[in-house]
Amino acid sequence: MDREKAFVLWFDELRRKDVDLVGGKSSSLGELTSSTDVPVPYGFATTAAGYRYFMKETGLDSKIKELLTQLTDVEDPVQLRDVTAAVRKAICDAEMPTALAEEIRRGYIELGKKVGESDPFVAVRSSATAEDLPDASFAGQQDTYLNVKGADMVIQKVKECYASTFTDRATYYRTKKGFDHLQVALSAAVQMMVFSKAAGVMFTVDLVTGDDSSITIEGAWGLGEYVVQGTVTPDNFKIRKSDLNILSKMINTKPVMLVRKPDGDCEEQKVPENKMKAQVISDEQVKELAKYAIAIEKHYGCYMDMEWGIDERTDKIWLLQARPETVWSKRNKEKNVQAESEVFTAMTTDRVVVVKGLPASPGRIAGKAHVILDPAQIEEFKDGEILVTTMTAPDWVPAMKKAKAIVTDAGGMTCHASIVSRELGIPCIVGTKSRSQEATTTIQNGMDITVDATNGIVYEGIVADIVKSAEAPQAAGSAAVTAESAPITGTKIYMNLGNPDLAEKYGVLPCDGIGLMREEFIWTTFIHEHPLYLIEIGHPERVVDQLADGIRKVCQALSPRPVTLRFSDFKSSEYRNLKGGDKYEPEESSALLGWRGASRYYDPNYIEAFKLEIKAVQKVREEYGYKNLHVMIPFCRRVDEMSRIVALMAQEGLRRGPDFKVWLMAEIPSNIILADQFNEFVDGYSIGSNDLTMLIMGCDRDNDTVAPLFDERNLAVKRAIRHLITVAHKDGKTVSICGQAPSVYPDFTEFLVKSGIDSISVNPDAVTATKKLVAHVEQRIMMDALTGKGRADTEDYTW
Repeated sequence: MDREKAFVLWFDELRRKDVDLVGGKSSSLGELTSSTDVPVPYGFATTAAGYRYFMKETGLDSKIKELLTQLTDVEDPVQLRDVTAAVRKAICDAEMPTALAEEIRRGYIELGKKVGESDPFVAVRSSATAEDLPDASFAGQQDTYLNVKGADMVIQKVKECYASTFTDRATYYRTKKGFDHLQVALSAAVQMMVFSKAAGVMFTVDLVTGDDSSITIEGAWGLGEYVVQGTVTPDNFKIRKSDLNILSKMINTKPVMLVRKPDGDCEEQKVPENKMKAQVISDEQVKELAKYAIAIEKHYGCYMDMEWGIDERTDKIWLLQARPETVWSKRNKEKNVQAESEVFTAMTTDRVVVVKGLPASPGRIAGKAHVILDPAQIEEFKDGEILVTTMTAPDWVPAMKKAKAIVTDAGGMTCHASIVSRELGIPCIVGTKSRSQEATTTIQNGMDITVDATNGIVYEGIVADIVKSAEAPQAAGSAAVTAESAPITGTKIYMNLGNPDLAEKYGVLPCDGIGLMREEFIWTTFIHEHPLYLIEIGHPERVVDQLADGIRKVCQALSPRPVTLRFSDFKSSEYRNLKGGDKYEPEESSALLGWRGASRYYDPNYIEAFKLEIKAVQKVREEYGYKNLHVMIPFCRRVDEMSRIVALMAQEGLRRGPDFKVWLMAEIPSNIILADQFNEFVDGYSIGSNDLTMLIMGCDRDNDTVAPLFDERNLAVKRAIRHLITVAHKDGKTVSICGQAPSVYPDFTEFLVKSGIDSISVNPDAVTATKKLVAHVEQRIMMDALTGKGRADTEDYTW
């Protein structure tokens, strides 16, 4: 047989080197079938020769060339769409030449005989002759057809694969890469269909960091297309290559799946309720997949990108395709060896302290420092770097989400960097200036450092024993959060959350709901533009849609547990950082005590923007159906302000009632002193202990000079809290707390429980510990009441 002229070649006739004959995907399937013990569904491939025969016999080669002359600017989406659509239509309208059609028909019939099935179901996968190479990624730019049955339908799908050579994306990519459109040929891999009950992808290198010591596996229910396309958020597993130890798991909600229909084609179905949040494959299957990944990487000698499926009929794992990973594989082995050597030589056993600070979020990690002094440089920050800066603000969140760790010159345990780092689960050291010296002047940009945020110390270089003793996935904030049994408590334990993308991760924790969802994260991470600016340019829907989508994620992950959203509480200086904000925001010498919170909502200069926030809440509750959403009003100085805001919300369709609660964030002394009057307009209070302490003590917690005087445990603060609980309870109102103190001070939590607080909201990392502590305190109270021998409290909380 002349392989160069054959129209069809079987997988076991193909090798990796046959890219010119059958493209990257088909040649790789041949290599796996012929030269490894990895289970691959059997099949055959149409060849590049067959494709060129089709183009020549139908006259399409010249017709396509003529049509492509109309494509003068690939950056013009309309022109690109119209020209490529015309090319695809020409291909689909052409009749498959008899000789080629008969070869495909014979191949399909023979495949059925070889596997012992008449008219088998197959997958028809496109395979371009330039795809899956380390220097050219065509993968995914042509089409795949699943659950195809019958020779005539296979022939039709092969022709449609040919047409997909000229999708918008593939044509644009070839133009940009300088490939000749008519030189690329397409093969179609016709492969036995795996009836996948679960499927996904895996990589032998970390696509973010380039770390090749572990394998990443992602999977979801049904066929794998929804994982590849990003339709669902798959379960994620990280496995260490050296011992197949599962380093981390992320089990996500998978609401829909793509499944095969009994008579051919596929359809979307809802995943049964009991499987939505279930782990999609067992730990044993994770390890079996990892073994295949290691074997394939060893055989190919490079990093690999693979797709897999588990057949519902036999529970057998199949490798559906494998290709070289196209980003990190570009690096030659010599450079990789050199890089590894440099990392090794950078390791040290010496402990040279660079700076010290407050251990705001525990953990240990090492990496490259990126010093940023100007917020305008945030865009330069890369994934996996250590952020070193003076102090963070809400508009820094995009960079903070990429960071391995954070080190700041200023700030205390309740500053923005501290709160966000704990929520993201990354190590953080703050206030280095007050403890030693400024990190931004002592740590050089690009310098290798080791951050021991458990003890508040930054070391020079990569300190070997610290790095080895640290659990890397936990330090990087990527460890799976697993549900842990926790005692039942009379005091509800809520969770503070800002980043909606973390709701699924932390939703498994034994919390009773979200006590504080900070709206500001959505503004700085997703919206970026001032609401009044968006109203001015005619796009207020962006505010409503983006806010609603972020809020929905949290309500969905926590449902039916309650979620309390705090309406926007940016200061004018922070609003000004949003696009278009300069026009609408005043310059305030003390923004902390200025135009913020409630005072904005009814102000004629802002009221239309606040109405957009109300509409977003309505959309989540009414359109999406999440009635577990409630709201909180921040920084409300006067009773008449609260009255006006509640009336405004009712006017806009948000009315207090049994299923919709309005809370007041008690963070100003007037909220405590006039609680008997505020009671008329609220369903309860959530104490913001950070601002409350600051305003009672007259102490700026972010001012290094007076920061040591800031303490939520001061008797003045405790008396205020005890008074609020007493007055609120008289009118049947509930009291919670969402400030930082309960996450940090166990003794303060004990005081709250003994004071009769209804609920406590803490950071995710403190949920389980707080639940256990509260259970202990509640049991102690019962024991003391029973024995009459309880320990006396030495502080007098009388107002």
